[in-house]
Amino acid sequence: MTEMVYGTVPTRDGEPILPRWWRTIDKWSLSCVLLLFGVGLLLGLAASVPLAEKNNLPQFYYVQRQAFFGGVALVVMIATTMMSPTLVRRLGVLGFGAAFVALAFLPIFGTDFGKGAVRWYSFGFASVQPSEFLKPAFIIMSAWLMAAAQEINGPPGRLYSFFLMCAIVLMLALQPDFGQASLILFGWGVMYFVAGAPIALLVGLAGAVVSVGVFAYNNSQHFARRIDGFLNPDIDPRTQLGYATNAIQEGGFLGVGVGEGRVKWSLPDAHTDFIIAVAAEEYGLLLVLVIIMLFATITARSLWRLMRERDPFIRLAGTGLACMFGVQAMINMGVAVRLLPAKGMTLPFVSYGGSSVIASGIALGMLLAFTRTRPQGEIGDVLINRGR
Repeated sequence: MTEMVYGTVPTRDGEPILPRWWRTIDKWSLSCVLLLFGVGLLLGLAASVPLAEKNNLPQFYYVQRQAFFGGVALVVMIATTMMSPTLVRRLGVLGFGAAFVALAFLPIFGTDFGKGAVRWYSFGFASVQPSEFLKPAFIIMSAWLMAAAQEINGPPGRLYSFFLMCAIVLMLALQPDFGQASLILFGWGVMYFVAGAPIALLVGLAGAVVSVGVFAYNNSQHFARRIDGFLNPDIDPRTQLGYATNAIQEGGFLGVGVGEGRVKWSLPDAHTDFIIAVAAEEYGLLLVLVIIMLFATITARSLWRLMRERDPFIRLAGTGLACMFGVQAMINMGVAVRLLPAKGMTLPFVSYGGSSVIASGIALGMLLAFTRTRPQGEIGDVLINRGR
């Protein structure tokens, strides 16, 4: 009876896990993720060597660490893609609780590593940035609450998710980490819109965001300094933005050549926040366009597959993860070309950073799990049957 009503697709009884996983996974998106990881290692070979020499470490110390963290991220990602949406939701909710507590205790036990923002827990051999893991977990938690609100006699999930979003944004702003706070706010706003929020409410929220931005500008030197630097038409060539802008101009279309770039010797964050400047200088606009295409392909294909999804939780969570992934990449590259104020945000799978790459692996694993082909009809089947 269920098949007659919803038009489900028959499953293959007794099919082994790996063949079923390979048959149902979005192979284009998976290939793009692997290519991004390869590009990250390639750029790490160029960008991290000066930092290793500066810190009196082996020449390829940071590249080896990036390969290790990337390997862990890929294993976690593949394992997550094999999970059912229900298991992903349960683990995501548990992970949200752990990450939320870790974020709340950062002011007490965290460190800033001399960067002026308390964002990390230091364990000597490694450091962890809770906000990186909180992002995908928050998307799962909010999608679960919003989907529950759509059920008959369901809880006020949208209101609960709003309060959680406000608490997280406030904690991130106090670090200060306005980049991650903006990502959390954006991801929640996208899901709220997909869940059916009225336009008037979204406009009101946008106005509230602008008001908070004005308040932060007037009361936070960190925030005001970055905004002033962005609005200033003259770029100081001795700043990070100055070095990055010059490197992109020098690279041209084909770049100055492998290993010939100079920006990596001047930029302290060349291997993290400004990795795209290294790519533009040594490999030119051609490689930058390839990187943009890879991010765009993952985001667009994921959204396209989610448009046909019937389960409201999967549709909301997948949309939030896909949009957050694409916007984070856009922000990182936008800062490098001075289209956006400096945010201190990594380029997923490409920038150096253990927390960043592993959290990206978790997020993409969740997204690929949600976009797998499952034995169910698409949302169009339900609409067609209702019209008959």
